[in-house]
Amino acid sequence: MESTAKAYIISANMGYGHQRAAYALKGLVQDRIIAANDDPIVPDSDKAVWERARRFYETVTRLKEVPFVGRFTFDMYNKLQHISPFFPFRDLSRPTYSVRRLRRFIKEKGFGRSLVEYVGDSQLPVITTHFIPALVFNYHGREIYCVVTDTDIHRVWASRYPRKGCITYLSPCRHASLRLRSYGVPHRRVIETGFPLPKENIGDDRSILHHDLVARLVNLDPNGVFFENYRGVIREKFFADDPAPPSSFKELKRYATHPLTITFAIGGAGAQVDIALRMIKSWERRLREERIKINIAAGTKPAVKGLLEREVDRIGLGNNVGRSITILYGEIYEEYYVAVNRALRTTDILWSKPSEVSFYTALGLPIVMAPHIGTHERYNRDWLSHLGSGYDQEDPDLADDWLTYWLEDGQLARAALQGYLYAPCMGTYNIEKLIQERPAVARTTTIV
Repeated sequence: MESTAKAYIISANMGYGHQRAAYALKGLVQDRIIAANDDPIVPDSDKAVWERARRFYETVTRLKEVPFVGRFTFDMYNKLQHISPFFPFRDLSRPTYSVRRLRRFIKEKGFGRSLVEYVGDSQLPVITTHFIPALVFNYHGREIYCVVTDTDIHRVWASRYPRKGCITYLSPCRHASLRLRSYGVPHRRVIETGFPLPKENIGDDRSILHHDLVARLVNLDPNGVFFENYRGVIREKFFADDPAPPSSFKELKRYATHPLTITFAIGGAGAQVDIALRMIKSWERRLREERIKINIAAGTKPAVKGLLEREVDRIGLGNNVGRSITILYGEIYEEYYVAVNRALRTTDILWSKPSEVSFYTALGLPIVMAPHIGTHERYNRDWLSHLGSGYDQEDPDLADDWLTYWLEDGQLARAALQGYLYAPCMGTYNIEKLIQERPAVARTTTIV
């Protein structure tokens, strides 16, 4: 059921995370999703600043594994985005250099002002999935909602004077909520909604999610070990209204819909192509026999798509593209997300660096974690480990061995259930409800 409420949705084409969150909120869009870095309303001077930042990030990310100079450059960059240790809980409201510098830039250069001018005197709420537009609106004294896209965030997400701010944060989890409080954001300005996940993967009453998760549990538990240990939980959570719920693993197998399927998501900088190719090579025999399927989420960059196609062909699996191997690609973000969300319905294992896709564990997806990039992804990794739904990858060249080992005792089925049980999945619906019930902009509420 689509929401009748409308809002201005502002994102940024800086990797996939911010746009992915905005896409899930498309039901609220008044006109279009406004990209703060390259929308037609944005002046060329602002676009140039955003583009320099994007190129720097992608270059540094790709250089991370280069000995000496590359590693040194990345370490220096990582220090700039360092997030203080979570414990002990303490007051971290003092503005950092990054906070002061960004505020001066907004104040003295008029950076981002075009976004505020575009909204004008409209009474519609404004939602952003990136911190910079939130800080721009805050500087101009305009109320705005800011969707937090990681489990932990740098101090720069909060304004110089957070206790007097106009930003209401839509937090994805308890960890992020507590971090915002430590930065001085008032309790009434933090609403724990959960991360906005695609409604096409959930369904209004979670019917889609439940249907897909049951089929996934069959594939993740080939020997029925998990089912024997969690039979009661499975029947209670997914078959409560079924007059004849499955009483044995053999009966549960009737719900299988697809072969074992792995989706590997490449990040916006395209730095994980090598891992994906090594993983494909390890499954070569099963892919040839079409006993397993692998989706590679290549993003919106033609160069990444072309490289994957050439390398898969070089491995000798070119004929399997479109059959046991699918490259998910879109010329624009919306096209790409439609393809990925469709593929996730028949995905059993999601393999990616612990970016914002970490929150997709709430769909009942076990996450195999590639090496993290940046401090915020390290905290995402810790969050997944805490939930019990994410595991660090082992040697991609031996993926056939260790993933099979994890499957045999139902470990990944257990991870899928942990993600479903303990990560919030209704973020999109909660945000829509919040906007529908405006003008309660700054209420002290946690939506569960």
